[in-house]
Amino acid sequence: MMPLDRTRIEKAAADCGLDLPPELQEGGLILRSTRFPETLEVRLIRDARFEVRASDSTLLEGLPLAREGWTLADGIPALYATLERAAATARTMPNRVAAQFERATKAMPRSTEAERLVVQRVGQDLFRRALLDYWRGRCCVTGLSVPELLRASHIKPWALCGSDDERLDVFNGLLFAPHLDALFDGGWVSFDDAGELLVSTTLPHEALVLFNLQHSLRVDYLTSQHQRYMGFHRAEVFRQ
Repeated sequence: MMPLDRTRIEKAAADCGLDLPPELQEGGLILRSTRFPETLEVRLIRDARFEVRASDSTLLEGLPLAREGWTLADGIPALYATLERAAATARTMPNRVAAQFERATKAMPRSTEAERLVVQRVGQDLFRRALLDYWRGRCCVTGLSVPELLRASHIKPWALCGSDDERLDVFNGLLFAPHLDALFDGGWVSFDDAGELLVSTTLPHEALVLFNLQHSLRVDYLTSQHQRYMGFHRAEVFRQ
């Protein structure tokens, strides 16, 4: 690997939160972070084309494949996007958000309804921050990137979750523009396993037009870990 190529990879890694010194190994660079134990390996194929492999394949699920076990990043912008998504997924793995919640609320009282609501708000705030990180601050359907307007929407509703691990699982959430949050929460829309928008036949045609739902919309990067929650939403929330 040429020094310039190594410098480019190291800069991309640092900019994407992989803040430990990279390690050169078998022609590639091993990237690590102080915030999670998983590692990423990046190799140069040729002419700013890279392949990336993760110690946990979940981090790269849904991204273009170069070959078995390796994800293709065609160019520096693609490398940045790949490392950003992998790092965000690692930072927000389900048990990590739940562990943050446990630490933050361990000493908080829960004897009254008001106190329990305060604890719940802590969890909801952590969940929202995790989704903003995972979806890189954009609505997962429209691409809206104004954080103040984005809503952290549970796929399996908070009240129906059986544990904090479910409630705070980043894969049990989608980041939406306000109108999609309301439609999804109310069961007017859902998504199939491929991420394609499903619209309830009970939604009035006027609303369909006003919300511009007659055009094909989809969620990018809907992974297998989202599927069990999405299956629940289609079965129990979506207005069939």
